[in-house]
Amino acid sequence: MEYSGGGGGATLSEMYQSARRLLLSARDGVARVERLSSAPTSSSYSSAPLVGGGGPGDPAAAEGVRREVAQIQGLCAQMDRLWRSIPAKGQRDLWKRKVEQLSEEVDSLKETLDRHTLRQQKRILEAKERAELFERANGESSHVLRIFDEEAQAMQSAQSSKRMLEEAYGTGVAILHKYADQRDRLKSAQRKALDVLNTVGLSNSVLKLIERRHRVDKWIAYAGMIITIVVMIAFWRLTH
Repeated sequence: MEYSGGGGGATLSEMYQSARRLLLSARDGVARVERLSSAPTSSSYSSAPLVGGGGPGDPAAAEGVRREVAQIQGLCAQMDRLWRSIPAKGQRDLWKRKVEQLSEEVDSLKETLDRHTLRQQKRILEAKERAELFERANGESSHVLRIFDEEAQAMQSAQSSKRMLEEAYGTGVAILHKYADQRDRLKSAQRKALDVLNTVGLSNSVLKLIERRHRVDKWIAYAGMIITIVVMIAFWRLTH
């Protein structure tokens, strides 16, 4: 049994077949649009016109496909009204599934076309920005070269400063190690001297004098470490 919208209009089966043909045509159109838009510029513009005419960068190239999608959506809306009026539940459920599947396919195709349109708009914008950059570069090539030279010199200076700082750091570490060795030797000598003095029975005043001298030597060693660190920090700041 055929179901029509009344008034001698197309039947549900005829609408469905028309919608399927349009869907196949729209799929082919989207595939051609995407294929030509992703091809190199020279080959793309020499290719045959797409549905609706125009090159891959022409908005009219995808406009024909978009019109087909709109026609399919219109047919789906009409078929959605028609299958609801089918009295037999089995036929009604069958047409419901067919129309819903067709609607999902055309919605997916429309999303693909929308994504393609967004990509094309992005490419056009990027191409325009590149053209503006090249135009400015042609008028400012000497300025750009000078900037590159300054950047190269700055990088060389930074590398030299880094090497000098590493050398200064190594020197400072060596000095600190030397101070540490001297402190250990002073402690050892102090212990030996105390042992000798205790053996010969020197007075407590002499021992206290030696202890004060040891504290002075220790502060001298600490001061030397601090001065070395301050010199390294100041040198680093001057080179940067």
